[in-house]
Amino acid sequence: MKYNKWTMALASAGVISLASAAQAEEQVMSQVLTAVSSTTLSGYVDTSAIWKFGTGNDLLPGRAFDGAAKVDGFNLNVASLTLEKPLSEEQWAAGYTLQLLFGPDAVGYNPSANLLTGFDSDFAVKQAYVALRVPAGNGIDFKIGTFNTILGYESFESHLNPNFSRSFGWQLEPTQHTGLLASYQFTEAVSVSVGVANTHLAGINLRSPRGETHKTYMGSITITAPESWGFLAGSSWYAGVMDGWSGNTQDTAHAYFGGSLHTPVEGLSVGGAFDYRFNGANGLTPGSNWAYAIAGYLSFQATEKLKLNARADYTTGSDGTWYNGGATAASDDQNSIGAVTLTADYALWANVITRAELRWDRELGGDRIYGRAGDPDRDAVTLAANVVYKF
Repeated sequence: MKYNKWTMALASAGVISLASAAQAEEQVMSQVLTAVSSTTLSGYVDTSAIWKFGTGNDLLPGRAFDGAAKVDGFNLNVASLTLEKPLSEEQWAAGYTLQLLFGPDAVGYNPSANLLTGFDSDFAVKQAYVALRVPAGNGIDFKIGTFNTILGYESFESHLNPNFSRSFGWQLEPTQHTGLLASYQFTEAVSVSVGVANTHLAGINLRSPRGETHKTYMGSITITAPESWGFLAGSSWYAGVMDGWSGNTQDTAHAYFGGSLHTPVEGLSVGGAFDYRFNGANGLTPGSNWAYAIAGYLSFQATEKLKLNARADYTTGSDGTWYNGGATAASDDQNSIGAVTLTADYALWANVITRAELRWDRELGGDRIYGRAGDPDRDAVTLAANVVYKF
């Protein structure tokens, strides 16, 4: 075993023995190995190719990560690396999660850093929190740090969603918070979460400009059908609320209701989601603006490898939620969009998600908001291929 010069000097002076030094180093190494032995490494690489039918790709409002900048070409969407030590079954369990994003879709998760550098970064810390359990009742689990929002049917991770493209509701919802979240499982079927964060808006360590006492508050309840409910087993219903600063002049209030339901037909499930946002950041309607979105989901596991997913969603809101409707006044300064999305997921390789998606968007208020600037259309149709490797 090699020793550093300070250890050798202390041993030569008789202050310590090499045997005790070796034992101490072995103890330190054992502690390090114990600390990291239950840490897992996971992640994914998300890619796509997207084609927009018709002419003109300048305008494609209402689309999150498959918008005008990505159509008619191949894309690296995002790569993710996650280091995690989940909570064990111990009463005083502790763990952590660190998730890093690389690629164009990472932009926006830490806007405060982007303001410092002066440009959008293709790197972001999506989650970084310490997880703790306190043995009160059935055990209260805490997250302290930066964590995902508790609202919504869909996830930032496209491969976890029924469809590749995100719904309108996903874009109304917050994405990330820095704060404290507590979760409690009352029964096998009922769990709740409550939390406080710096802001409703994404951005690590952001603060509300209204002072140190102004925070964002959130809460949710989840009901999951137990095995005794027959074919409904595993179905879940969820409700959540949130209120706080989101880069606007007034607090943003958000309510979400959603759920998924298994049916008696093997492989068939249905789902639904409703989002309502009041006073979101809106440059055209800075006062009491509003928006809501409704989505319905249908999923069918046709074969062991083939899964078919469909989504129909609708959104409406104050002018500026999705586009400037007042520019033509056809929609009476109110935004309204509908969309239908069909996705086929076919498993060809291990650990790989391969799917094709056809999506049709239509402006429902009489405005022409898609396509070429100066000569826009009321409709937008896209075809996408999505390939994701998970590890």
